[in-house]
Amino acid sequence: MSTPMRLLHTSDWHLGRSFHRENLLDAQGRVLDHLVETIRSEAVDVVVVAGDLYDRALPPVDAVRLFDRTLARIHATGARAVLISGNHDSMARMSFATDLIDASGIHMRSSMEGVGSPVVIDDEHGPVAFYGIPYLEPEIARHHWGLSERGHPAALGHAMELVRADLAQRPGARSVVLSHAFVTGGEPCDSERDISVGGASHVPRSLYDGVDYAALGHLHGRQTLSGAVRYSGSPLAYSFSEEHQVKGYWIVDLDASGLAGAEFVRAPVPRPLARIRGRIDDLLSDPDQERFTDHWLQITLTDPRRPAQPMDRLRERFPHALVLDFAPEGGAPEHRPVTARITGRDERAVVADFVEWARGAPVSEEERALVDTAVEEVRLQEGAR
Repeated sequence: MSTPMRLLHTSDWHLGRSFHRENLLDAQGRVLDHLVETIRSEAVDVVVVAGDLYDRALPPVDAVRLFDRTLARIHATGARAVLISGNHDSMARMSFATDLIDASGIHMRSSMEGVGSPVVIDDEHGPVAFYGIPYLEPEIARHHWGLSERGHPAALGHAMELVRADLAQRPGARSVVLSHAFVTGGEPCDSERDISVGGASHVPRSLYDGVDYAALGHLHGRQTLSGAVRYSGSPLAYSFSEEHQVKGYWIVDLDASGLAGAEFVRAPVPRPLARIRGRIDDLLSDPDQERFTDHWLQITLTDPRRPAQPMDRLRERFPHALVLDFAPEGGAPEHRPVTARITGRDERAVVADFVEWARGAPVSEEERALVDTAVEEVRLQEGAR
C-alpha cells in the first residue's frame, strides 16, 4: 500500500506579538509545543509555514530564541520544513544563511531571486516541488522584475509565471506553492496589517490554478477558497474579532496524483477571548457571567452615566479584562482612547482623521496622494531592512 506525502500547513505565528499589552510569548510557546507534537503524532513529512513568522522586522530576542528552538525541534522530528517571509518579516534578514541551513532540511525562502526555484523533496511517488513566494511589496517587485503594472496582482502574477515556467520543465512532478497574500474571497479580521498601498491589494484565486496545493498566509482565520487553495490562519487569536475562529493547522496529503485530502487539527487555546456588554452592576452580579472570569475580555458598558473606577471594579471579577468601551443606553458612545481608535487601522485613514480633527476640514485629493506616497516610501524602506 502506497503512503502519501504528509504536509502540515501553518502560518502567521507573529512571534513577539502582544495582545493589548499582554505578552503572548508563553502562549505562543505552548501552541508551538503542540505543533511539534502534531508533527510527530501525524507522521508529517514536510512543514510549510506561509509567512509572518515574526510580528515585526526587528523581533525581540526572546522571540528569536523561540523561533530558533522551534526549528531545531521540527528538525529533530525528522520532518523537512519550507518557510517564507510575510509582510511583518524582514525579507533581507530572513534570507540570512539560507544556503547553509538548507543542508539541515530547513528551507527559508525570503528573496525575489529565489522565486521559481523550488525545494524538491522526493517520496515513493516521485518529486514534489515546493515553491516559496515570500510577501511581495508591489513597488519593490515592480522595480526588481521591471513590471509595467503596479499592485499585488501584477507582482504575484509574475511570480506564478516563474513558478509555471519551472514546473513545465518537471513533467510528472507534484507542486506546492507557499504564498503570503490577500486572495479574493478571503475574510479578513482586525489583526492583519493593511497591504493596500501600491495598487490593488487583492489577488485572484485563479493565479494558483494548476498547482496541487497552495498554502496561503496573511489572513488569520482558517479558510478554504477551493480544495487546493487554503489559509491555515494564525495558531493564536490576535484580536477580539477572532473571538469565534477555530485555530490550528491543516494536515494535507499528497498521493501519486496530487492532493488526496486535507484535515484541520485544532490548536490549544491558552486563554479564550470574549466580548461582553451590559451595565456594570449587572455584569458584576449576574451568575451567567462567571464563565468569563478566565477569558481575555473586551467589555462594553451601557450605563447611562460612566461609573466610577469601572476597570478596577470589573477586574475584581474579571481579572483578564483588557479593553473597556462605553456605549450609554439611549445615547452616543463615548470616544475611545486614541490608541484604541487607531489599532489595526490603515495608516492613511489615521492620518486623514487627524488632519480633519486638527484643521476642521477633510484632506484634499492632493494631500491624500502625498500621504499615499509617504506611506509607500516607509513600506519600501521597511521591506529593504
